[in-house]
Amino acid sequence: MRAICIGLFLLLAFVACKEEYDHRGKTPLVGLKGNFLYVEDLQFVLPAGLSQKDSVMFAERYIQEWIENVLLYEKAERNIQKDGTIEALVENYRKSLIVHAYQQALVEQSLSEEVTEQELRDYYDRNQALFKVDSPLIKGLFIKVPLKAPDVNNVRRWYRNESNEAIENLEKYSLRNAVKYEYFYDKWIPVSEILNLMPLHVPDIDKYLEKNQHIELKDSAFYYFLNVSEYRLSGAQEPFEYAEKQIKNMLLNIKRINFMKQMKTDLYQQAIKNDEVKFY
Repeated sequence: MRAICIGLFLLLAFVACKEEYDHRGKTPLVGLKGNFLYVEDLQFVLPAGLSQKDSVMFAERYIQEWIENVLLYEKAERNIQKDGTIEALVENYRKSLIVHAYQQALVEQSLSEEVTEQELRDYYDRNQALFKVDSPLIKGLFIKVPLKAPDVNNVRRWYRNESNEAIENLEKYSLRNAVKYEYFYDKWIPVSEILNLMPLHVPDIDKYLEKNQHIELKDSAFYYFLNVSEYRLSGAQEPFEYAEKQIKNMLLNIKRINFMKQMKTDLYQQAIKNDEVKFY
């Protein structure tokens, strides 16, 4: 009976306001002093996978919050001091949004996202103080195998050897036996990424790396093998390959700033030239 009454109420409310308001094809669910919550709006925010009971509870809570927000806004609007402050803030925010959207579109249309290798190198060489290692970086190889894995002695021999033959043997072995295999002889990565995979806890990782490049550990279930082919300790110069992506983003940002600065200067000079600006 309650559901039927609610349904009749919503139907009557819909019929009553259908002629007065244009709902643009949406189905009104709740109306309050010219404001409407639509069925489609509720469906959009309704989380997927809820039971019927939870869906009803969510809908009731959402509807109540919507009504409360409408009433609070109306009360605030009636009682807020009408000195133009809010209107000025809204207008400034609107202008900022429009300008930002225009700048983004203009930059995307006019600026290439390409930065040459020489530009990257030159910036890196001129600003080396900006690119220092915060925490150690390494190149190398890591493999994790179960204690019961076969031919572990071969793994001990291969993981220290950086020859193509040894790496090929490890790769084949890892397909059948390894729990984790990471090859990174060709790129720098933070040492923390590998330490998170190993039961290694040392107070000073920089000092540890200086003395240990071939690391073998084990726990109750696995062997862990790490070969560090190269490393950069904290405070050292970041390798160009590691800093390259950051440098590209910095250069693109500089180009965007200079582009917009030049565009504003050109607009200003053109307006002055055309006598569009009146100084009083």
